[in-house]
Amino acid sequence: MRAPSVAVVIPAFREERLIANTIASVPKDVAQIIVVDDGSDDDTGGVARRTSDRRVTVLKHPENRGVGAAIYSGYQEALRGSADIFVVMAGDNQMDGRDLPQLVAPLLCNQAEYVKGNRLIHPEFRQMPRLRRYGSILLSWLTSWAAGTSWGDTQCGYTAISRKAAQALNYADLWPRYGYPNDLLIALAQDGARVVETKVRPVYATEESGLRAWHILSIIRVILRRVLLAKLRKSAPRLSLDDGGAL
Repeated sequence: MRAPSVAVVIPAFREERLIANTIASVPKDVAQIIVVDDGSDDDTGGVARRTSDRRVTVLKHPENRGVGAAIYSGYQEALRGSADIFVVMAGDNQMDGRDLPQLVAPLLCNQAEYVKGNRLIHPEFRQMPRLRRYGSILLSWLTSWAAGTSWGDTQCGYTAISRKAAQALNYADLWPRYGYPNDLLIALAQDGARVVETKVRPVYATEESGLRAWHILSIIRVILRRVLLAKLRKSAPRLSLDDGGAL
């Protein structure tokens, strides 16, 4: 049997300054790199195409659809290939490629279908901007409550998903913009997927955190939307044979 292969999905919006560094940070044993240029009005896609890395495929959204939508496009492109595991690394170079082996390890051992990085348990967690750190704690608590489980860092975008779990996702139902990790995590939990976390290093050098207070409020609305959808589905009447329908 062949060894499991990994594809890395890189969602990118206006990242012409950092996208080449992000690509260079991807470990050499990764089979495929899929850069999804989410409607950038700079040269993000062009810089990605001009790298010497032959593993790179660049997709282009004609307009900005949101980071979640970019990731889902990357998953769907990866499903057309042969990779067994799909890893997400943001285009802003805030993820350490050296953490990738421990991120995918639970999938290789069949301990999970989805793995999230957790920056808050790393010794360097104080590198995170204060608003992002405390906002992540708040949103992790709220997302855990909504999913009926416990996660420490729901906002970390460094993730790995099995091919089977990616195939099973209802992409039309997933939130495409800010709040996508919370929506996806709750959806996975509701479907009974095994989700685990692993320690990853937070990287904040010349990059700036994009999280703002209004983003936190928007994400809370996304979480409540997913909870409401679940309740509506549970309360929806089911057709029976007596109604002339099908079970």
